[in-house]
Amino acid sequence: MRVEGNRDVCVGAGMCVLTAPEVFDQDDEGIVQVLHPEPDGGEEPAVRQAVTLCPSGAVRITSE
Repeated sequence: MRVEGNRDVCVGAGMCVLTAPEVFDQDDEGIVQVLHPEPDGGEEPAVRQAVTLCPSGAVRITSE
């Protein structure tokens, strides 16, 4: 699994950080930062939920 965060689309809602804090963070402006672009299998359910919950669609899975 590979994950990306589109900083141009991010609205800073923070759902990704709340859902998968091991994988996502926010910078000082609240914009998404991907800490681990290739999370391990144990983080997969949380990452999938973060993708679903992102209101702007800024977080996505780019490859399985």
